[in-house]
This record gives sequence, structure tokens and C-alpha cells, in this order.
Amino acid sequence: MSVDCGFLFPFRNPAFERRPWAEVYRRDLDLAIESEALGFDHVWLTEHHFVDDGYSPSLLPIAGAIARATTRIRIGTFVLLLPLHDTVRVAEDAATVDVIADGRLDLGLGLGYRVGEFAGLGRSLRERGARFAEQLPLLRRLLDGETVDLDGRFHQLQGTRIMPPPVQQPLPLWVGARGDKALDRAARLGCHLAGVSAEHRLRYREALARHGRAPDDYQVSQMVLVYCAETRAQAWAEAARPVHHMLSLYRDWAAEAGDDNNDDQATRGIPTPEEMIRNQAGDFFGEPAFIGTPDFVYDGLRALLERSPCTHLVLMGVLPGAPAAGTRRSVELFAREVMPRLKQG
Repeated sequence: MSVDCGFLFPFRNPAFERRPWAEVYRRDLDLAIESEALGFDHVWLTEHHFVDDGYSPSLLPIAGAIARATTRIRIGTFVLLLPLHDTVRVAEDAATVDVIADGRLDLGLGLGYRVGEFAGLGRSLRERGARFAEQLPLLRRLLDGETVDLDGRFHQLQGTRIMPPPVQQPLPLWVGARGDKALDRAARLGCHLAGVSAEHRLRYREALARHGRAPDDYQVSQMVLVYCAETRAQAWAEAARPVHHMLSLYRDWAAEAGDDNNDDQATRGIPTPEEMIRNQAGDFFGEPAFIGTPDFVYDGLRALLERSPCTHLVLMGVLPGAPAAGTRRSVELFAREVMPRLKQG
């Protein structure tokens, strides 16, 4: 049952616990870099735009900073919102990060769904699926070193070839998908899956088989909400308000989007922080929140992996507004008391 483990770093700074931005970035970068010494396999980065808590809008500069300060740990994007970007520039920037990292980048890509992001960047929300469908194979060709001529709906390119190329050939591409159409597209194009629930993983594997691909040849990551402390009460006391903040934003964004790519997030009831602390329980995109002692977190993750095996756990545990000391303790407890047991199987 050995599984790849890495924490996700969103560089968020909510109003209820606002800190100087430079301090937030310095603190989270330090912890991301120290993840290598703690034995983690990955550092994962995530993207949104125009969010009051600063949800990291520029993944690849952050990836480059981590790459320069590490030598072993892999660096993944979970996920870069491809329709909001110029495809050729993404290829150039990703290849450059992979060169700096000497071949340690996993490029995870997603559609995006927030109305304000597309409006703020001058892109059509309705066209994001068609744009992504043209971008993804183009990105693959560019990263593979091809010289591309393309007269497409969204790209008119002549003799486009990026230099320098990435170190990895091929550079791994992952696709974040939840809706049936997105899952089918990821499988059809042969990308690994950046998922958030066991249900998505199962539907992705079905789609791979439907498109004549061997499901076991592809990697699947699953994002899980984790936070470790000496007691469950302490863990929830520190995590409840950050978790409520996150879930409230995701609910509002899903309601605003009004499409079928967000499951039932728009209609999920969200308990108050006080209710979370009292009940010492919660869920995250349909999966349990693994918040408590290292034993509790391990038991929950082991049960999840037995129910729905995946190759990579993306650990959402650097929570917006959680105490810095508590976050560091949680990461260290996971590295010392949870991860070795997961890797032993």
C-alpha cells in the first residue's frame, strides 16, 4: 500500500489571521523546502486568482524557488488553470522549471470554474472546455520538443519550438477532473489524474478502459484534508476556522459557477467552526477530514486507501489561518508517525 506523500502549499493569508505577505511566503517556502529533509516525496502547489486571502496565483515562479533550494523532492502543480494562460508560455515556463529542478516537475492542469477568474483575466468561461481541448495536446507536443504549426480556433502558430526543452522526456502531465466530460478527456488524452475523491478515481479508471488504455499504467493522486496534533481536540481547535473558511469559499464559488463540474459543493451544508470543534468531525469534497492524532489520521488514510487505492496523496494540511507553529508540528508529526506506516503497507 506504499503511496507517494506530499503536502499542498496554497500560500493563503485570510483576513481573520492576516500576516505580512512576505512573512507568509517566507514561512511557507521554508516549510515546503524542509519537506525534502522530512522525507516527503512531493511538494504540491495550487492556483486561484483574485481571492482575498491571496490563494497563490503564480505557481511556476514558486515552483522555481523550491526547485533551486532542493535536490530530490518532486514539485507538482495541483493544478495550473490552463485556459487562463497562454499555452506556449506555460510550456516555456514549465520546461524552465524542469531544467532548474533537473527533471522533478509534475505539471498538473485543470479547467478552472470560478466566474471572477475568467472575467478578471478576460477569458470566456463558456469556451474553457474547447480551449483546454486544444491546449492540452498542443502543450504535449511543445514539451515533447516538436516544432508546431497550428491553425486552430485559439492558436495560430508557425514554426513554434520551445527552448530549452524540459529535462524529463516526457514531462508528466496530470489533469484535474471531476465532471464526467473532464474525466473522459483526461483518460482519452492519456494524462494522469489529479483527483479529490474516490468516486472520481473509479470513473477515471472506467474511462481509461473505455479508451483502450490500461488503467494500471496511469497514476492517480487524491487530495485529502489532514491535520495532526497530540489530541483530536487540539487539532480541531486549530483547524476548525481555517477549514470553515475554505469550505465556505468553495461552496460560494461552486454556486456562482452553476455547472456540473463541482459535484454538489454548492448545496453542501457547512458546519460552523464551533460545531466542528464540538463534533470533532467533518468532510471534504465527500471524503472524511483526517484531523486528529497521528494514529487517527493513519487509520483513516489506511481505510481510504484500502477502499480506493491511489498512487499519490496530496495532503491539504497547510491551512489558511492555522497557527504557524501548529502547522509545522502537524507536518512533522505526519512525517514521523504517519507516513512511514503508510509506506510500509
